[in-house]
This record gives sequence, C-alpha cells and structure tokens, in this order.
Amino acid sequence: MGMTAIEKILARASGRDRVQPGDTVVCQVDMNVLIDLMFTNWPDLVKIADPDRTAIIMDHAVPAPTLGDANAGTVARKFARDFGVKKFFDVGQHGICHQVIAENALALPGQVLTCTDSHTCAAGAYNAAARGLGPPEVISILCTGQTWYSVAPTIRYELTGELPAGIGGKDVFLYLAGTWGDATNHNLEFGGPGLASVPMNDRRTIATQCAEVSADFATFEFDQRCAEFLRANGAGEYAPAVPDSDAAYADLRVIDLAAMEPYVARPGKVSSNALPVSQVEARPVNQCFVGSCANGQLEDLRIAAEIMGGRQVAPGVRMIVTPASQAVYRDALRLGYVQALADAGAVVTNSTCGACFGYHMGVVGDGEVCLTASTRNFRGRMGSPTAEIYMASTATVAASAITGHITDPREPLS
Repeated sequence: MGMTAIEKILARASGRDRVQPGDTVVCQVDMNVLIDLMFTNWPDLVKIADPDRTAIIMDHAVPAPTLGDANAGTVARKFARDFGVKKFFDVGQHGICHQVIAENALALPGQVLTCTDSHTCAAGAYNAAARGLGPPEVISILCTGQTWYSVAPTIRYELTGELPAGIGGKDVFLYLAGTWGDATNHNLEFGGPGLASVPMNDRRTIATQCAEVSADFATFEFDQRCAEFLRANGAGEYAPAVPDSDAAYADLRVIDLAAMEPYVARPGKVSSNALPVSQVEARPVNQCFVGSCANGQLEDLRIAAEIMGGRQVAPGVRMIVTPASQAVYRDALRLGYVQALADAGAVVTNSTCGACFGYHMGVVGDGEVCLTASTRNFRGRMGSPTAEIYMASTATVAASAITGHITDPREPLS
C-alpha cells in the first residue's frame, strides 16, 4: 500500500522508509517560525539548534499598540542579534506570518514547517507539512531542531472542473466545511484535475481555513502552478511529496469546482454552519472586514477595489481592509487598489493580524454585526462577545459593504 503526501513528508523528516496512520514519528523541522507574541514571556536560552532554520516575524501586534507589545519587540530584536537569526522580519518588512512565509519561500514542498500560530496549516498550499503548535513545543524545536507527530489518517479532496470567475477559495472551503463538518484527527489532501484552475492565493485561503475544521495537516499536491510561484519568490532546492496512486485514504470526497457558488458561514463557527449566500438572510451589517492570513492577499485587495471602485460604502457601515503584509500594501499602493478603496470610503490599515483576533485596528462593539473575510467567526473573536460575526469571501464582503447588508456578489450593485 502506498503513502499519501503527508505520510511521505513525515517519513522523510523522520528518516523512515514509510509511515502509516497510528505511528508516532520524531521529525527534523526544516523551518521554525516565531511570532512577536511569543516574546512577551521569553525564556533565557543558552543556544539554539539552527539559526538558519529559524525565522522571526513581527505580525500580531504591529506596530506595537501597547507597552507590553513594544517591550516584546525589543526582546525579539535582541534575540535575533544574539543568536544570529538572519530571517528576521521587523516593522517595515513585517506582515502576517503566513503571508511572509509565502513571500520568502520559507515553506517548501516536501518539508516540515512549525509555528505557534494556529493557522500554520496555510503553508500546506505549497505541498509542505505545516501545523500550529504551542509556545513550549516551538521553543523545544528551537533548542533541539525536532518535534514529534502522531500520524493521522488522510481525507482526500478530489477537485474536478474549473473554478468559476468570482468564486474564491473561501467559497470552496465554506462549502466543504458546511457539507462535511469537522475533520478532527485527520489530515486533508487536495488534488485532482481541477487543481490547475485554482490560483495559489485561493489554495492558501483553503489551506489556512482548514484549522477551522480541526485538521492536523492540510496539504495540496505539487504542480506547475506551485513551482512557478515558488520560483518567483526565490525558492531554493526542494523535493515535492507526490502521493502514491495506491495510497490509502480514510475518505475520498469529490468537489466539482464548476458548481461552486458564494457561501456564508453563520455566526459561531464555520464547521457544519455554512450555506450558499442565496439561503442566508440579507442581514444588515455594521462592519465589513477584508484581511487576515486567509484573505489579505494582493488578489483580495484587487477584488475589493474592483467591486468598490466608483461606489461608496453604505451609510452606517465601516469597511476595513488590512493587507496581509507590508509587501502586499506596497504593491496595492502601486496598482491603485488602496486609492480605489479609500475613495470608496474604506479604511486601509497597516499590515497586522489586528482586527482578525479582536486586538486592534477594528474591534467590533456590543451587539454589532460584522461580515468578515478573515479566519474565524466564533463569539468574541473580533471584539464583543455579543457581536455577531458572519464569514464570507472578499467579493461577498466588498459587495455587502456597498449595499449595507449581506449580498451575493454576483448581483448588480447600484
């Protein structure tokens, strides 16, 4: 019996010929990523395993909104200097860690990447094995270069057809989350003939969001589109993990991309809680948000600017757009997206995790309704525990900001 893509990655990283569900493996980590929040209570380390396999990215609280965050930044900078960590992305080169990982090819096909952020599975878009871990585990990896995993069974999503214009990775994810629910203690693998029609930004949206169905790993097959993306971002050598034709899967699920339509997750969770936008009431909204590691990419800003250009945000609605990195912000400036969004009445912020985790740059108030293209919609995630958070694609959020209520982005806007 053959192996899945994730099984092949874990076998290579653990020095084994093969692994199977139920095995416990000790793996060498190819890239370990630290974020700014880790440095709030930082231990006194004597040495680290490999500074070249370590990256530090300032992302959650940037620029520092509190004194505590400012002091954590000071600790991070000193740590990078003392231990020779060259892959340090400080304010000005910063961004949400998963975007910076992508822009700098820190996640490579066939490799293992670790980070404290729960959406680390985002790097699975690049055929990597990536999973969020707790701070003690990441510090242990920093010192030893290793971690361990229990090999889980894999669910395969076979993509067929072509993704229609106006339908994004968020819609695909919300469809699968609404249809099949949680994937606890399972890996997810995406491939099939339809994969070629899915752009890299949409693959990353899907991979990122798989944390919300509790998947262990979420990994896409490697193809030419992925190779071109990595080449454009300066990737070094790598060896893709190609699933065997006789790999054993816990389930095989087919998604016809051509049949996809805009989806919305209702407040509280996304798993088993998403419906086509046509089946969701046209709920009035107070705040619309486009951003996060899932949907703050350059393509998201392009989509929002295209929909909102020449129009105005509805009275009583706040539209907040947060680029996923400083690089995305600079590109969006050059391409005119920031101008178009600002002219429409949107606020374009600095790159940060900010509003997505309810910290700064757009916290939602008591009793308000927010429609977000970020990563989570559970109670209290973006601010008040009495606020309602709906989740949708960038296109749906941008269209709804214009109308003032949850709107199908395929409908003509006045």
